Amino acid sequence: MSNYTSETATAENGGPPKREHPGSLTRGGAAKSLIERFGILIAWAVVIAIFSAIEPGNFLSVGNMANIFGSQAVLVVVTLALIIPLTAGDYDLSVGGVTALTSMIVAVLNGQHGWPIAAAIAVAIVVSVLVGLFNGLVVTIFGIDSLIVTLGSQTLLSGVVLWISNSQTVSGVSTGLVNAVVGTSLLGIPLEFYYAIAVTAGLWFLFEQTVYGRQLLFTGRGRDVARLSGIRVNRVRVTALMASAFVSSLAGLVYVGTTGTADPSSAFSFLLPAFAAAFLGFTAIRPGRFNAWGTFFAVYFLISGITGLELLGVPAFVQQLFYGAALILAVVLRQMARGRTEMSNE
Repeated sequence: MSNYTSETATAENGGPPKREHPGSLTRGGAAKSLIERFGILIAWAVVIAIFSAIEPGNFLSVGNMANIFGSQAVLVVVTLALIIPLTAGDYDLSVGGVTALTSMIVAVLNGQHGWPIAAAIAVAIVVSVLVGLFNGLVVTIFGIDSLIVTLGSQTLLSGVVLWISNSQTVSGVSTGLVNAVVGTSLLGIPLEFYYAIAVTAGLWFLFEQTVYGRQLLFTGRGRDVARLSGIRVNRVRVTALMASAFVSSLAGLVYVGTTGTADPSSAFSFLLPAFAAAFLGFTAIRPGRFNAWGTFFAVYFLISGITGLELLGVPAFVQQLFYGAALILAVVLRQMARGRTEMSNE
């Protein structure tokens, strides 16, 4: 094999060999890696700085910060539910429906029929997990794309929620649940924010520290290879959709506990921002894979932008434009991050 190098070429052109200092390459690569990992935090800081300069008395006020962190806990948990099947290579479009169903079951059983709050919560969680099981079995047994199955489930759940609520907002949920979610605060931020942090930490542990987390990742990277490695791919996919439904049910509990009521339609609006945050989180903290902390920071980056625009008095439709554009950008960045990851593994 020839030993002809760039150093030889430089010498032949009449100059001394040019040597790259290995330390400079290492430092350059490390800096690039840090920017990729924590770019979402940098972008978030820039957004905060811009809106703080434009609205200095409003954006950084204690009330606004408490609203940003506390009011988006449900969206954080819904998005975390979404990334479990996404890691395994499946889509779950029913996360908003499961969130709505959970909140409505708790409100109907507890608020209208007088069930103890613990029993209503238990029934709601069990029903939600059964929805995930149904999705998983249909996807794996019949070989139908998860996108189609869960879209059908989302539509079905929308009808069920309207049916059991008689298309009405249901109130009267136990103050015990309401007080546990928003009745107290820590450092001026409602407890629901800390519940979101707890779920995020739990999913981080699942993805990074457990065998099942690695099985999810390997299944999503290549099902045929995962099967040859001894992973029971269909079981992983089914349990991923069940886990997604379970986490969505937790979002539903936080949602109904926030106001003490259940609305038959509003929870379905979480789907678009959840997808935008999930794919944006794919490019952060652990670029090239869906991860819990990247998702967490992506949600608050997006909501900070939305809140800033609202303070400026922009029309309501701009929120949809913002989330739609963020989703497209996030998918593009995700494809780029995945491409770099695959090249680095070759």
